[in-house]
Amino acid sequence: MYQYHAKLLLALILMLAGPASLALESDKEQPIELSADSVDIDESKGMSIYRGDVDLRQGTMHLQADVVTVHQIKRKPTKIIAEGQPVKFQQQSEKGLVKGRSKRAEYEVNSENLVMIGDAVLIQGKDSMRSDRIVYDRVKSVVKAGAAAKGKQRVHISIEAPGK
Repeated sequence: MYQYHAKLLLALILMLAGPASLALESDKEQPIELSADSVDIDESKGMSIYRGDVDLRQGTMHLQADVVTVHQIKRKPTKIIAEGQPVKFQQQSEKGLVKGRSKRAEYEVNSENLVMIGDAVLIQGKDSMRSDRIVYDRVKSVVKAGAAAKGKQRVHISIEAPGK
Protein backbone atom coordinates (compact mmCIF):
# COMPACT_ATOMS: atom_id res chain seq x y z
CA MET A 1 0.00 0.00 0.00
CA TYR A 2 2.81 2.45 0.83
CA GLN A 3 4.43 1.68 -2.55
CA TYR A 4 1.07 2.52 -4.20
CA HIS A 5 0.91 5.93 -2.50
CA ALA A 6 4.57 6.60 -3.24
CA LYS A 7 3.87 6.08 -6.95
CA LEU A 8 1.05 8.61 -6.75
CA LEU A 9 3.36 11.12 -5.16
CA LEU A 10 5.97 10.45 -7.82
CA ALA A 11 3.39 11.39 -10.47
CA LEU A 12 3.22 14.82 -8.85
CA ILE A 13 6.93 15.34 -9.16
CA LEU A 14 7.17 14.13 -12.73
CA MET A 15 4.61 16.78 -13.73
CA LEU A 16 7.01 19.54 -12.69
CA ALA A 17 9.70 18.73 -15.24
CA GLY A 18 7.46 19.26 -18.28
CA PRO A 19 7.90 17.79 -21.76
CA ALA A 20 11.01 19.82 -22.56
CA SER A 21 12.74 18.42 -19.50
CA LEU A 22 11.75 14.78 -19.48
CA ALA A 23 13.05 12.74 -16.59
CA LEU A 24 15.66 10.14 -17.24
CA GLU A 25 13.98 7.05 -18.67
CA SER A 26 15.79 4.87 -16.14
CA ASP A 27 14.21 6.71 -13.16
CA LYS A 28 10.84 4.98 -13.51
CA GLU A 29 12.58 1.60 -13.38
CA GLN A 30 14.19 2.38 -10.02
CA PRO A 31 12.66 1.40 -6.67
CA ILE A 32 10.66 4.05 -4.79
CA GLU A 33 11.90 4.91 -1.31
CA LEU A 34 9.58 6.88 0.98
CA SER A 35 10.20 7.92 4.56
CA ALA A 36 8.30 10.14 6.97
CA ASP A 37 8.07 10.60 10.71
CA SER A 38 4.50 9.24 10.59
CA VAL A 39 1.68 8.14 8.30
CA ASP A 40 -2.07 8.09 8.92
CA ILE A 41 -4.09 5.99 6.50
CA ASP A 42 -7.87 6.28 6.70
CA GLU A 43 -9.40 4.09 4.01
CA SER A 44 -12.97 5.03 5.03
CA LYS A 45 -12.19 8.70 4.22
CA GLY A 46 -9.97 7.79 1.28
CA MET A 47 -7.03 9.73 2.66
CA SER A 48 -3.41 9.06 3.56
CA ILE A 49 -1.32 11.71 5.30
CA TYR A 50 2.46 11.50 5.53
CA ARG A 51 3.93 13.89 8.13
CA GLY A 52 7.29 15.10 9.27
CA ASP A 53 10.34 15.34 7.05
CA VAL A 54 8.69 13.46 4.17
CA ASP A 55 11.39 12.25 1.81
CA LEU A 56 10.63 10.51 -1.49
CA ARG A 57 13.28 9.20 -3.87
CA GLN A 58 13.21 7.28 -7.13
CA GLY A 59 16.29 7.22 -9.32
CA THR A 60 17.44 10.83 -9.73
CA MET A 61 14.13 12.27 -8.45
CA HIS A 62 14.08 13.61 -4.88
CA LEU A 63 11.12 15.30 -3.12
CA GLN A 64 11.08 16.80 0.36
CA ALA A 65 7.96 18.12 2.12
CA ASP A 66 6.62 18.61 5.60
CA VAL A 67 3.25 16.98 4.84
CA VAL A 68 1.95 14.97 1.87
CA THR A 69 -1.77 14.15 1.61
CA VAL A 70 -3.18 11.67 -0.90
CA HIS A 71 -6.96 11.78 -1.53
CA GLN A 72 -8.59 8.80 -3.22
CA ILE A 73 -11.96 7.37 -4.17
CA LYS A 74 -12.31 3.59 -4.32
CA ARG A 75 -8.51 3.29 -3.95
CA LYS A 76 -7.92 5.50 -7.01
CA PRO A 77 -6.10 8.79 -6.42
CA THR A 78 -7.99 12.00 -7.09
CA LYS A 79 -5.72 14.65 -5.60
CA ILE A 80 -2.22 14.80 -4.13
CA ILE A 81 -1.11 17.73 -1.98
CA ALA A 82 2.44 18.39 -0.76
CA GLU A 83 3.05 21.17 1.77
CA GLY A 84 6.26 22.53 3.23
CA GLN A 85 8.45 25.45 4.06
CA PRO A 86 9.11 24.88 1.20
CA VAL A 87 8.21 21.73 -0.74
CA LYS A 88 11.41 21.00 -2.69
CA PHE A 89 12.16 18.67 -5.55
CA GLN A 90 14.93 17.97 -7.95
CA GLN A 91 15.35 15.55 -10.81
CA GLN A 92 17.97 14.94 -13.43
CA SER A 93 16.61 15.34 -16.95
CA GLU A 94 18.17 14.83 -20.34
CA LYS A 95 18.74 18.61 -20.41
CA GLY A 96 20.21 18.89 -16.91
CA LEU A 97 19.06 19.15 -13.32
CA VAL A 98 15.53 20.50 -12.79
CA LYS A 99 14.76 22.01 -9.37
CA GLY A 100 11.58 23.44 -7.97
CA ARG A 101 10.10 24.72 -4.77
CA SER A 102 6.84 26.18 -3.48
CA LYS A 103 4.93 26.30 -0.23
CA ARG A 104 2.28 23.99 -1.63
CA ALA A 105 1.94 21.73 -4.67
CA GLU A 106 -1.40 20.22 -5.75
CA TYR A 107 -1.94 17.60 -8.44
CA GLU A 108 -5.47 16.94 -9.71
CA VAL A 109 -5.33 13.46 -11.21
CA ASN A 110 -8.40 13.75 -13.49
CA SER A 111 -7.39 17.08 -15.03
CA GLU A 112 -3.66 16.27 -14.89
CA ASN A 113 -2.97 19.83 -13.74
CA LEU A 114 -0.16 20.53 -11.32
CA VAL A 115 -0.47 23.75 -9.32
CA MET A 116 2.49 25.19 -7.43
CA ILE A 117 1.32 27.79 -4.91
CA GLY A 118 3.22 30.27 -2.77
CA ASP A 119 6.69 31.48 -3.74
CA ALA A 120 6.77 29.01 -6.64
CA VAL A 121 10.07 28.62 -8.49
CA LEU A 122 11.17 26.33 -11.35
CA ILE A 123 14.89 26.23 -12.21
CA GLN A 124 16.84 24.44 -14.92
CA GLY A 125 20.49 25.36 -15.29
CA LYS A 126 20.61 29.16 -15.08
CA ASP A 127 17.03 29.60 -16.37
CA SER A 128 14.24 30.19 -13.86
CA MET A 129 10.55 31.09 -13.52
CA ARG A 130 9.14 32.63 -10.32
CA SER A 131 5.62 33.61 -9.29
CA ASP A 132 3.14 33.13 -6.48
CA ARG A 133 1.35 30.53 -8.62
CA ILE A 134 2.50 28.27 -11.48
CA VAL A 135 0.10 25.85 -13.22
CA TYR A 136 1.26 23.07 -15.52
CA ASP A 137 -1.28 21.28 -17.74
CA ARG A 138 0.37 17.96 -18.45
CA VAL A 139 -2.03 16.95 -21.25
CA LYS A 140 -1.69 20.17 -23.24
CA SER A 141 1.97 20.76 -22.23
CA VAL A 142 1.06 24.31 -21.20
CA VAL A 143 2.61 26.30 -18.33
CA LYS A 144 0.86 29.35 -16.90
CA ALA A 145 2.14 31.63 -14.17
CA GLY A 146 1.04 34.79 -12.38
CA ALA A 147 -2.32 36.26 -13.44
CA ALA A 148 -2.71 33.63 -16.20
CA ALA A 149 -2.64 31.01 -13.42
CA LYS A 150 -5.01 33.00 -11.17
CA GLY A 151 -2.05 34.30 -9.21
CA LYS A 152 -1.70 37.74 -7.69
CA GLN A 153 1.95 38.44 -8.45
CA ARG A 154 3.86 39.17 -11.63
CA VAL A 155 5.95 36.45 -13.27
CA HIS A 156 9.72 36.75 -13.22
CA ILE A 157 11.63 34.75 -15.83
CA SER A 158 15.39 34.64 -16.18
CA ILE A 159 16.90 33.00 -19.30
CA GLU A 160 20.63 32.57 -19.78
CA ALA A 161 21.99 34.36 -22.84
CA PRO A 162 22.72 32.06 -25.81
CA GLY A 163 26.31 30.90 -26.06
CA LYS A 164 27.04 31.11 -22.35
